[in-house]
Amino acid sequence: MSDRTAYFCGQWIPESQLAIPISDLGFSMGVTVTERLRTFGGKIFREQEHLARMQRSLAIVGLPTEPLASEIAGALREFLERHQSPTEPDDDWGMVAFVTPGVGDQPTVCVHGAPLPFSDWADSYSQGILTHLSNHRQVPPDCWPAELKCRSRMHYYLADREADETSPGCRALLLDQEGMVAEASTANVVLFREGEGLVTPRFGKVLQGVSVAMIQELAEQGGIPFCEADIAPQELQNADEVWLTSTSSCLLPVVACDGHPVGTGRPGAVFASFLAAWGESVGVDIEKQAKSFASRLP
Repeated sequence: MSDRTAYFCGQWIPESQLAIPISDLGFSMGVTVTERLRTFGGKIFREQEHLARMQRSLAIVGLPTEPLASEIAGALREFLERHQSPTEPDDDWGMVAFVTPGVGDQPTVCVHGAPLPFSDWADSYSQGILTHLSNHRQVPPDCWPAELKCRSRMHYYLADREADETSPGCRALLLDQEGMVAEASTANVVLFREGEGLVTPRFGKVLQGVSVAMIQELAEQGGIPFCEADIAPQELQNADEVWLTSTSSCLLPVVACDGHPVGTGRPGAVFASFLAAWGESVGVDIEKQAKSFASRLP
């Protein structure tokens, strides 16, 4: 049983006691805004960018922005003070902050977390991942804006189920309502084409990831063109490299889509250079860390 504690509505309670009432709109209607963060070397990665995105989400659903973001910021820092081990400084953490309208006029605010499950993706840096173009589409912006990061994720769940039935462990890629590549269930998509550089779906059509912004900065530093554009599904198979980028794993190489190889069918050299540059910027060898901690598991 975990001895971790979680911040819940102004109190620190055992993680095992986390619960929200069934009358909370976060449960009954899925009205929950959220952010997932991680640490590198014990420091929260791009905390201000995550909090700014949280504020935009809070504003969209009509909840107070600055006081709730400030409460979450304080809880994130205290969570690390309570849980980080001085004997395992490289054992980085994943943390989740979420807010719901709560019951009455009192929002539910929670911060919880756990050591990053490196074994979930450690081998993917060298082996790559398989993807499947799902029949389930991205939610159109006239349902809710793409910039809203929320827990209403039935389309992601169904898409991942479909992908896993196609090939166990396969990741789903969703198209938008116009049939263009949108995103994975928990990651943004980036393509690399020799002579053209990096391209990602238009920011106004997908949730703009904090990790995509990191890729864009690294591209600018390396003199590699980076742009937003509509991406047709066939472009995935014609690209030299395709990546998925997200907070926890940072950057993963896609080696096949619907059974067709991407590029050489192996993680590419540009992927390796960006993963190394990302690691250098945060002072952590990302692949080495993941494989080191994964190897300690029984």
